[in-house]
Amino acid sequence: MTLGVAILTMGTRPKELAALLSSVRAQTAPATRTVVVGNGCSLADLGLPSWVEAVELAENLGVTGGRNVALEHLRDMDLVLDLDDDGLLVADTDFERIVQLYEADLKLGIVGFRIADETGFTQRRHVPRLRSGDPMRGGRVTTFLGGAHVLSGKMLEQVGHWPDAFFFSHEETDMAWRALDAGWKIVYEPGLLLQHPRTSPARHAVFYRTNARNRVYLARRHLPAVLVPLYLGVWTVLTVARTRDAAGLRAWFGGFAEGWRTPCGTRRPLRWSTVWTMTRLGRPPVM
Repeated sequence: MTLGVAILTMGTRPKELAALLSSVRAQTAPATRTVVVGNGCSLADLGLPSWVEAVELAENLGVTGGRNVALEHLRDMDLVLDLDDDGLLVADTDFERIVQLYEADLKLGIVGFRIADETGFTQRRHVPRLRSGDPMRGGRVTTFLGGAHVLSGKMLEQVGHWPDAFFFSHEETDMAWRALDAGWKIVYEPGLLLQHPRTSPARHAVFYRTNARNRVYLARRHLPAVLVPLYLGVWTVLTVARTRDAAGLRAWFGGFAEGWRTPCGTRRPLRWSTVWTMTRLGRPPVM
């Protein structure tokens, strides 16, 4: 199988990006192609190696837009591995393991990495299950982490690319729901590790607004009508209970309203059989 690596950068982490590329190059089973997309930035001063394909975008298209550009450049690959530019591959056998997983299961659509900081600690929000705090428990799941994951090329041909309107936040959930509804499997593989600094998603200036807006987008695009008020009601209650930042809460409600008045793409509600599959896997699409 051919494996393409896609890395999105804004040019602000040159040392981390260089270390990541070194870890990509050190793999025992090398990637077929590696693409670095400069999301609204120049790549000229980053000193990218000659084996890296550099793509510069005139403006920041967000996570979704930038990754879609990378997918277009890697559309001939059987598999595409997305990596955060401040991550690091610890083992040199990851690519070999990825190919083994996909060769063993033709319905495998997405593989999610385990993410841990330099001490080996995995944040709870990086475990893709509701009721499991054990980051070493792998298996089938209903979502995956944006920082490090593999996408099947055949799956992408069927379900499409990233939702451009999202820009940032919950784009993985949108991709996961479409994959599950098309009959593809999502697997969390803790043996694949991306070392990544411990962070909070609220560090991004647009976090509260896009978080709320894209929750509404998800509901409008994918949920059966009866589940829409339940899903959005649950997340509204959780957000109000958890958020201690008044300005952030105002931005969240502003994004919630924006989610209703702006276009979000074509509506294709999940089949009830998919809702049941997600429920059996421990995460019904209301949480």
